[in-house]
Amino acid sequence: MNYVSTTQAAEILNISKSRMRYLLRQGRVKGAYKAGKFWIVPLFEGNPIISRGDRGPKATWRRRQPAKTKIHVNRQNIRQNRNLELEDLIPVLSVKRYDSNIYGYSVKINGPCDIVYSPQKPLNCGAVLWVETFSQVEVKLTFGEEEEKEKEKEEDIFLIDAA
Repeated sequence: MNYVSTTQAAEILNISKSRMRYLLRQGRVKGAYKAGKFWIVPLFEGNPIISRGDRGPKATWRRRQPAKTKIHVNRQNIRQNRNLELEDLIPVLSVKRYDSNIYGYSVKINGPCDIVYSPQKPLNCGAVLWVETFSQVEVKLTFGEEEEKEKEKEEDIFLIDAA
C-alpha cells in the first residue's frame, strides 16, 4: 500500500490543498492519519478514497406544535344567569381553539390538562384563569338534569379532536 502527503493527494484528486485538508479534518478520507503535524493518506488502487458527506446544513426548522385547547369560565354569564329562569340560562364555559369559540354547559377532557393562572398575560377575552390541553375535549351544548338521565343525543355534544 502506498502513502502520500496532503499535497500529493490533492493533486491526484484534482482538488485544492485546502479542500483536501478540510476533508481530512472531517475524517472523510479512508485510512488517513496524522503523524505529528503531517497527514498520511493511503492510496487504494492509486487513489485516496473519500467518503460521502452530508449535503448542506442541518435542518433548523421545528415542527409546528398543535394548538392547545383553552377552556375558561365566563364570569359575566354566571352573573347574568342569577336572574334568569332555568330554561333561559346562558352557557358559561368557553372552549377556544384556533379561531373557533364554542360555548357549553359542561366539558369533559379526555386526557391530561393544565390549569393556568396568568394575571400578567391574560387571554384576548380577558380571562386570567383557564385550562389548557392537547387532548380531546367534549363540550355539552345543553343544560339540565333531564337530558343527563336520558340518552345523551349526539347533536348535544360537540367533540374537539386532539391535533
